[in-house]
Amino acid sequence: MHPVTDQLLTLNAGSSSVKFALFDAAEVAATPGSTLPRALWSGQAEGLGAGLAARLYVKDARGSTVHESVLPQANATHAGALDAMLAWRERNPASAAIRAVGHRIVHGGTRFTHPVPINLAVLEELERLVPLAPLHQPHNLAGIHAAMRTFAGVPQLACFDTAFHAKQSDVNQRFALPRALYDAGVRRYGFHGLSYESVLAQLPALDPGLPQARVIVAHLGNGASMCAVQGGRSVATTMSFSPLDGLVMGTRCGQLDPAVVLYLLEQQGMRVADVTRLLFRESGLLGLSGISSDMRTLEMSREPAAAQAVAHFVEQVVQHAGKLAAAMRGVDAIVFAGGIGENSATLRAAVLSQLTWLGVQPDSAANRANGPRLTVAGSPVSAWVVHTNEEAVIARHVAQMLATHA
Repeated sequence: MHPVTDQLLTLNAGSSSVKFALFDAAEVAATPGSTLPRALWSGQAEGLGAGLAARLYVKDARGSTVHESVLPQANATHAGALDAMLAWRERNPASAAIRAVGHRIVHGGTRFTHPVPINLAVLEELERLVPLAPLHQPHNLAGIHAAMRTFAGVPQLACFDTAFHAKQSDVNQRFALPRALYDAGVRRYGFHGLSYESVLAQLPALDPGLPQARVIVAHLGNGASMCAVQGGRSVATTMSFSPLDGLVMGTRCGQLDPAVVLYLLEQQGMRVADVTRLLFRESGLLGLSGISSDMRTLEMSREPAAAQAVAHFVEQVVQHAGKLAAAMRGVDAIVFAGGIGENSATLRAAVLSQLTWLGVQPDSAANRANGPRLTVAGSPVSAWVVHTNEEAVIARHVAQMLATHA
């Protein structure tokens, strides 16, 4: 059993899931920058608020499941999942003092471009950003409030998905709208930054040349986006003002002509709340298929609508890959991450087969074996699959905060 020492807790509340991880504080501080720290324990509650069966899983450092339970219907919410996770931790004999808590926060607006310690002023600012990320920000904030109640007086750190994209060029941050709106915060922010940061940290182990290469990272999951990364920095990304833009997702529509919204409001008599629910919760793979928002379910289904939804998803990934390659004036590598990108060999094969024009030469056997390399030796553009680890990135930022304020 791992010796009981001070621990760091990370909370990552997404649109339909909550992840947590516990790290040895001293071990994280001692882990070199080229390596992501390993969690002592990690867990996830999934299927929240999506009409799916909600379950809680906990794994040890070896990846073995040590706890699994169904969340009662009344607790199949983000708040209920957080309570269940914290209750499991209290029963765990290896639990120790929590020295600090790190949180994934989807939207940092224009102000938060680096991780920041959480205080009342920060919380108030994050509350004001809820309309920009209504599926995520409230759950992120619920995690903060739950942790502050449970671990009173323990330092808390907010880590932002938008921060990774904050240094994109002015051209790639602006919409073609009056300049006053840009100054008021109407701009392209980009999201999934902690996932992209974790992928980049793992690239040197795959190929020493990748950190300075032109890389397209595809974070494909219930929420999905892609990012053009050159020399380790975000150049362009598919999400923009909110996590609604870009790729089709589990329940989100992705890229949409804004005139559609005007039509729905003016001609269909829909209210703003109706349109919000439609675009965020009733569209995407769920809307296209009429069956499910879960790619696993759609891939197993024999219904034509399911196949159409999957084909739509693939086509969107392929088209956006071309756009991101253009943003970098070329591409050297493509990396798949996220729940779909990491686990669906069928989806990856479909995408890679449509990207041979870019120079991708797929290795079917390697793809079926889940990589990590998905292309043949000598392929002009290499492809990889990488397990995203936002929790490890958050833990590292927390350790840096503690070192700075020691």
